Amino acid sequence: MLQKVEICGVDTSGLPLLTAEDNERLMKQIKEGDEKAREEFIVGNMRLVLSLVKRFWAKNANADDVFQAGCIGLIKSIDNFNPEIGVKFSTYAVPMILGEIKRYLRDGNSLRVSRSIRDTAYRILKVRESIEERDEEATLSRIAEEMQVQVKEVAYALDAISDPVSLYDPVYNKSGDTLLLVDQIFDEKNNADSWTEKVALSEAIAELDEREKKILFLRYYEGKTQTEISKEVGISQAQVSRLEKNALNEIRNSFLS
Repeated sequence: MLQKVEICGVDTSGLPLLTAEDNERLMKQIKEGDEKAREEFIVGNMRLVLSLVKRFWAKNANADDVFQAGCIGLIKSIDNFNPEIGVKFSTYAVPMILGEIKRYLRDGNSLRVSRSIRDTAYRILKVRESIEERDEEATLSRIAEEMQVQVKEVAYALDAISDPVSLYDPVYNKSGDTLLLVDQIFDEKNNADSWTEKVALSEAIAELDEREKKILFLRYYEGKTQTEISKEVGISQAQVSRLEKNALNEIRNSFLS
């Protein structure tokens, strides 16, 4: 499917590429009721649909159907786009195109959520809305209390109707600036403190002599015992132990200094 050039009878390699000026001119004509301009605009923006469709190759869905769903999102974007809001059309269209594709994939998914769970989930959403209208925090426990059900039932039902999202899905668009979901996720492992510690550790290891570096590498990277290291390095196990302790003490002291 990755090698496919024709989708839905459209030769994707021959799709036209519109400039920003072309898009602006055609959109103005569309808003004036020009159907020919609308058709030209749709074809000229199919490359945008194609670029988004490629994200879903791994879903094992029919490429033609996914592309058609994306085109529906494109058409909806054209019909609802307001040039006066000061946002690029592509910025406005991407979330809508992705939404149509995900809706198609969700509705066509063989893993169906039972009707009873969906009904429960929709009742939960109504209760949550009611709680929020009273300016109260709609926590899972608060919703469960009002519905007289267990918290785990609320969590399970909401999770069942939630669609999986990509880390690179846009969650906010304004004035051409797009905020992705990945931008809002905190990485506990790769934060500023951990990076500082890694840099300090690298610098401390760099100060060791070559034999100490090799012993630490064999001991803590390859996981070898001191006896195995002594045979490989050609020194006694006692010497390996002494050099290892000495290297660790030097590293420790560099952190304290």
